[in-house]
Formats: sequence, structure tokens, C-alpha cells
Amino acid sequence: MRVLRTALPALALAAVSVTAGCAVNPVTGQRQLALISEGQEIEMGRQVAQEAVAAMGLVEDQALQDYVNRLGLMMARTSERPELPWSFQVVDDPTPNAFAAPGGFIFVTRGLLAMMRNEAELMGVLGHEIGHVTARHSVTMISRAQLAQIGLGVGSIISPTVARLGDVFGGGLQLLFLHYGRDAERQADDLGFRYMLEHNYDAREMVNVFAALQRSGELAGQSAVPSWLASHPYPEERIQRIQQALAELGQQEALARTRVGTDDYMARIDGLVFGENPRNGFFRDQLYLHPELRFRIGFPAQWRTQNTAQAVLAVSPQQDAVMQLTLAQGTEVEAANRFFGQQGIAASQVSRQTVNGLPATAGFFEAQTQDGTVRGFAAFIRHDNRTYQILGYSPAQIFARYDPVIRGSVGSFAVLTDQSALNVRPNRITIVRPPQSMTLAQFNQQYPSQVSMDHLAIINQLSGPNATIPANYAMKRVVTGS
Repeated sequence: MRVLRTALPALALAAVSVTAGCAVNPVTGQRQLALISEGQEIEMGRQVAQEAVAAMGLVEDQALQDYVNRLGLMMARTSERPELPWSFQVVDDPTPNAFAAPGGFIFVTRGLLAMMRNEAELMGVLGHEIGHVTARHSVTMISRAQLAQIGLGVGSIISPTVARLGDVFGGGLQLLFLHYGRDAERQADDLGFRYMLEHNYDAREMVNVFAALQRSGELAGQSAVPSWLASHPYPEERIQRIQQALAELGQQEALARTRVGTDDYMARIDGLVFGENPRNGFFRDQLYLHPELRFRIGFPAQWRTQNTAQAVLAVSPQQDAVMQLTLAQGTEVEAANRFFGQQGIAASQVSRQTVNGLPATAGFFEAQTQDGTVRGFAAFIRHDNRTYQILGYSPAQIFARYDPVIRGSVGSFAVLTDQSALNVRPNRITIVRPPQSMTLAQFNQQYPSQVSMDHLAIINQLSGPNATIPANYAMKRVVTGS
């Protein structure tokens, strides 16, 4: 949280004149509004990227990380801004998304990798994000926000699910989810198209990503134009613009750019976790279980819960009380002393105790905020050489209403012994090449998956159950395994 908020002062730079804040855009060659320097852009992006990794986590597959980073660097280093400290990483999030922090720090979710079929599609996505950075779209928006003295709105390039992390963690993560506007998105599409061609990738593959994302949004119950496309041109328009660009390129030139890279791509995502990973903790109704850390805790009934890489959160139905579970440094006594000893914290009834046999230190606290006095209960519990900090708080005048359920939740913290939870395994993608031609329905019957037929069609970019699969066609199935 501290790291994240250190990015914000960069948005409140000393006032400069518009003349002094103009720079030449490296893509267009025209002058643009830029109230932050390139060095400030990089530093801001580096801080935001560090917090994004802390908030979402990285996929623990070094070969996959190296593969995506190598492809991204290959493209970025021939762009208009090759000198930036470019990095490309895969974050451990199941929602399909891609986003860029200022200065060249680019992320793709494993959820988006699961939806694509080849290198050309991935390069189209990376090229689009590189285009946002080379055209300095975030710099322009930050500069406009400074002039208008308004905050940056939280949006998302592709998926609103990931954008909701901005609501939880606030501050700098907002820079990852800027609504650039359709003109900027069109320019990023055009740049991505050009970058693909420069490396001989088949730019026609770009349209497959748009189509798969649209179908995924519709399947999730969103409108025909999902909210992650609200600031983007319609998919049909993007497809038409790519087809027009290919026509203008000329058939001979277009056919010379036919690099697709299906085999290499499929080999890299074979075994990739699909959907939520229960090894990172999961909910059974209001009961949160963490098989890797071997603990369990129950949250109050009807409270809305969320599991992130940094914290487990629960919010009351009236949104006037919050519980938060995180890791703390030191022993339970050291962590408690540090928390209750903070300036501005008034502690009471702090004592050492046990919670289901685990050593703990707990007590009440009050703190003044800009919105009034907050009262809460804090507990620090030691388990497996880790200290867990559990906070529950609300406005002071209503805390008595929530005190019993908060302390009841804290009291439910215990060692996880349920073998079904301890042994739970995530779903993973595995690549199958059927030896003969068949329909998707026949494939699913012969090679069953843990997802619906609709999901299976989307991740394989097929129209539906009756779609024909050629012999030896690389197919994804979703299975439960180690």
C-alpha cells in the first residue's frame, strides 16, 4: 500500500507552463502536451509495476515468462522508443486482460494467454500495449488531468474484473487501467499492426483475439459490447480496419508476412493453470481455506469477500465495516506492538491469548481519519512461522454492532486439516492433437474437459459444438491435475 501511494505525488508535480510542457511525440513527430519528463514517466511506471506484481502475483513458470518477455523485447526494441526499460510479464490472474504502466512495463494475464492460439495473436496484443507506451498515451492523460486538476478514473483495457483491484488498492494501480479513448485505441491498434508486420507476423490473427474476447464477455452475461471494450472501437470496426490495411499493403506483401507460431505458443501454455487457482486460497461459501499455508478462517455471513495476492478482504452488506487478513512481519507479539504502538492509534484491552491453540495477541483500537473516528479489533496470530494480521473495523459509533461477528471471525482462524482442501488442485490446460478429424462435440466426448462446451469453444476459437476440427489440430482441453 505504501509503495502504491508513492506513485501519487508524481501526479502533483510543480506547475509548469504549457509551453514548457510540450514535447515531440516519438510516433507522430508532432508536439504534444507532456507535463512529466521521460525520467518521471519511467519512475512512475516502475513503482506502479512493482505494486501490480505485489497485488496480482506472477505466474510461476520461468520458461513462459522468458518466452513472453523475449517476444515483447524483440518488438519493443525496434519501436520508436527502444531505450525504455521494457519488461513483459505474465500476471497470475484468470481474467483475460493486458495492460501497460507508463515507461514500458507491460503485463499480460494468464487468462488472456489461455484464450489465444498462437504467437501472432500474442504479438498483436503486445504490439497494442507497446503502442500505448510509444505514443505516450498515459503521459498525455496524466498531463491533461494535471491541467484540469482532476483524478484519474479507473478503467481497464480489456477486463473490468482486474480493474476492480484498483478499487481495492487505490492509488497508483489506476495508471494501469486508463480509458484512453477510441482514437488512442485505434492508434495503438495501428501501431501493433505495423509492429507485427515489421517482424513478419500474420496481422490477420489480431482479429481472432477481438472475437474471442467479445464472445467471452457475452458468455459472462455482459452486453454484446462488453464493458472492457467500452473505450475501444467496436470489434467489427477493428476487423474491418485491419482488413483494409492488409488490402492497402498488397496481396504479395501481406502473404510475405505469414509467421504464426502455433506450435511454439501451444508448447509454452501446455500445463498453464486455467481459471482460479485454489492453491492460492479459495472460498467455500464464507469459509476461506488456504492449502499452501494450511489455515482456514470463516467470514461473517452475507459479507462480500475477495481474495487477492496481498490480502483477503470482507465487506459488510451495508459497506460500513471491513475485515482484512494479511501477513505481518515478526512474531505475533512484535507485530502487535508495532501496530498498536503507531502514532494516532489508541489501543485498549490488548492481551496475549490463544486462538484454537495458536499463540496470538489481540486488542481494540481507535484512530482518527479524515472521515471521522474508526474503531476496530486487531489480532495477530502465529502459525507455521508466519504471523497473520486480522483487522476488523467500522465507524466508531456503530462498531458495537459489528464487534461480535468480527471477533467471532477472528476466533475461527485455525489450522487447516481437511484433506480435500489440502489436496485440491487447479485446472490446467493440456494440448491434445486428435489423430482424425472430428467435431468439437466429439472431441469433448473423447477428451472431456472441466469447462462447459461454450468455454471450450471460445478458448479454441471455434464457432460451437458442430465446428470441425482437422486431424492433428492443436486443441486445448481443461483438466484437473498436479
